[in-house]
Amino acid sequence: MTDTATDKLQLDVRSIPHPERHPRIFGMLNSLQPGQGVTLTVDHDPLPLYYHLGMHFSGLFGWDYLERGPDIWQVRITREKHEGCNCNCGGSH
Repeated sequence: MTDTATDKLQLDVRSIPHPERHPRIFGMLNSLQPGQGVTLTVDHDPLPLYYHLGMHFSGLFGWDYLERGPDIWQVRITREKHEGCNCNCGGSH
């Protein structure tokens, strides 16, 4: 993978109110091109997000833990492909 600014995207949601977190995360994920990723920083294990991605977007995103608590969790989420993303984008984002 090339070393571009989009390869180093980070989203720290610890200071974002809980009801606003998932919309921000999904907004960021939807903007990724295949091969691009974002490092997500949260204050709890983001397993619910992992299961949501697996259930609704199976095969579209890669998931790698970079740090596993106890106070901070960091996960690298990488866009694998666009097919089947169900966002009516036609694979254009």
